[in-house]
Amino acid sequence: MTPAAPATVLDLPDVLADDAVPEYMRVLERATLYLPEEQRVQLRRAWSVGAAAHSGQMRKSGEPYITHPVAVAVVLAEQKVDIETLVAAILHDTIEDTPLTREALASAFGETVAELVEGVTKLDKLNFGSRQEADAESFRKMMLAMARDLRVILIKLADRLHNMRTLGAQPGPSRERIARETLEVYAPIAQRLGMNKIKAELQDLGFHALYPMRHMILEKRIRNQPLVRREALASIEAQLAQRLTAAGLQYRLVGRIKSPWSIYNKMQGEGKTFTQVMDVFGYRIIVGNAADCYHALGIAHSVFKPLDGRFRDFIAIPKANGYQSLHTVLFGPYGAPIEVQIRTEEMDLIAERGIAAHWAYKHGGDGPNSAQSRAHSWIAGLLESQRTTGSSLEFLENVKVDLFPDEVYLFTPKGDIMSLPRNSTALDFAYSVHTDIGNQAVAARVDGKLVPLRTMLLSGQRVEIVTAKSSMPRPQWLEFVVTGKARTAIRAQLKHLQHEDAVQLGHRMLDRALELLGTSLDRLPQERLDAYLVEAKYPRLEELMADIALGNWMPAQVALALAQNEGDVPTELVAKAGETIRIRGDERGIISFANCCMPIPGDEIMGYHTTGRGIVVHRIECPNVAEYRKSPERWVAIDWDREVVGDFNVALRIEVENHPGVLAQVAAAIARVHSNIDGVDYLERDSTVAAIRFSIEVKGRKHLAEVIRRTRRLPVVHGVQRM
Repeated sequence: MTPAAPATVLDLPDVLADDAVPEYMRVLERATLYLPEEQRVQLRRAWSVGAAAHSGQMRKSGEPYITHPVAVAVVLAEQKVDIETLVAAILHDTIEDTPLTREALASAFGETVAELVEGVTKLDKLNFGSRQEADAESFRKMMLAMARDLRVILIKLADRLHNMRTLGAQPGPSRERIARETLEVYAPIAQRLGMNKIKAELQDLGFHALYPMRHMILEKRIRNQPLVRREALASIEAQLAQRLTAAGLQYRLVGRIKSPWSIYNKMQGEGKTFTQVMDVFGYRIIVGNAADCYHALGIAHSVFKPLDGRFRDFIAIPKANGYQSLHTVLFGPYGAPIEVQIRTEEMDLIAERGIAAHWAYKHGGDGPNSAQSRAHSWIAGLLESQRTTGSSLEFLENVKVDLFPDEVYLFTPKGDIMSLPRNSTALDFAYSVHTDIGNQAVAARVDGKLVPLRTMLLSGQRVEIVTAKSSMPRPQWLEFVVTGKARTAIRAQLKHLQHEDAVQLGHRMLDRALELLGTSLDRLPQERLDAYLVEAKYPRLEELMADIALGNWMPAQVALALAQNEGDVPTELVAKAGETIRIRGDERGIISFANCCMPIPGDEIMGYHTTGRGIVVHRIECPNVAEYRKSPERWVAIDWDREVVGDFNVALRIEVENHPGVLAQVAAAIARVHSNIDGVDYLERDSTVAAIRFSIEVKGRKHLAEVIRRTRRLPVVHGVQRM
């Protein structure tokens, strides 16, 4: 029952004995063990005051009302916030719904707690129909409350999260309204403040409430992932772990699972099927410091090739909410992309908790790039804009653009407005002005300040491109441009430049081959060159050179044809040109190694000339060699040089006990012998034994023998053989 007179002064109760404290409060106390003992005593007193104030009030679910604010405090305790925030969370509904006054709270728990409770009370009066119809004056109040103390919005988001967790007790129309409001307003605010963990749960609960059938179907599909996908995840994880271990990095490697909401959004926004969205493997690598992040990135790129234009450096350029991480997308062994995020423990904490990490991670949390300082800057910017906007509607549009930034609006030096996609860079801007400006760009002036071309642009900036006639596109540009126009123009120009490089390389290769025959390109008659080009159907000599560099022609073959044309090559040199070719292993553009038998240094080998691939090297005992004997004119006598360089692919069949952890043991053993794992495939498996094909890299037969010896020593390995 509500007393007649409001309470202005509180008599704080004595601390109750443990057996008098209900279980829901014990949950909170277990979650706040990070606080000193005297602060936990204050927490129990706050609960006693709140329980007394809310006495007789019930939730729609039938539980005592006090269970709700305590549950809100539990959400915040998981973020490891300070004692004032937790006390304010327990008491956040008292001014609005009970006789307690602000003065009473201030006298009992301090001015800070009273201000927080009052700030949340104002927010509780806000009702958003949707982000388009949000009341401008209420939105201003929310911004003002957040500007005074960011902990106000922390409590409000935790309050909304618990309401969403218990939304089932609400009638249908209210449930839909609250869910839509959560997805359109509160989840984006949580994201803008960097609180990704809370944002993700708000989105998932909102999706579940708004579209229960769609959520159920997607969740079931995620849960019932096929066995082949689980094996693929294990294989990729083993390769990454092995290479990181070999590099001596201290790391945590965790797989990332997509939520139903993120899958649904991709399906809707990008027009993809469920299979297309799920055909992506995600991993997060947590390391010790920022330098290790870039080291781990290099390792990841050496395990799997990165995809063009899919690398993002949010460590050097943090997101607006303070988020820092390296993002890259790799081309996986199964043809599916592998999304990898690399960050430090502190960055991971900030990525999960955003502004709440300020209280949990004191050192390093107060700098200009911290989530909290960036949140303050964002709110200050909004308040500044609301003072200068002409109408409430315009202010709301500014807030909507800031919470849902789909594109940026920029000014040219002449004052024209240009629109580009979100995350566009100065280089995207250059190509949007003109392709030639993009190709010759060297830097940009943004609001008068000289910046690199990879700088991301923000709405309202004035951009001017600095060009130089000698400048030309670089392959690295594809890593950070966003627009299709820029990407297409850069690729076209690079293709032209690569052709020029191939011509130069082919020229050197052909000259070297001619020198072995006692002549050179300069000494050959022009008529002889022209006749050969006509015979080989090449319009220009440059085209032939490029084809030689790309492995479509063997330089020795072309050299022999050109030098023999008039019989001026001594017989002994012709014989020498036909002698055994010694290979070092680094002639990758000219010589390739057959996948059927995977020859390595030390094996007896032969070469087979294949159109479009140059010489393909096989082991003498390869089963396919019998077929090649039918075309002796294509045989090439080759052998290993004394100095062999590089790593060579080979496959091992390893039979192991079939239980968890075995894959990691074998991968670690291979890593200790300094061999890289390129792929892992299950060949056969039953309840006790599994046969696994490991594709690895070795220096030669001696190195391979050491790998086999090391793996055979493992107790879980039953047998090892080369395939």
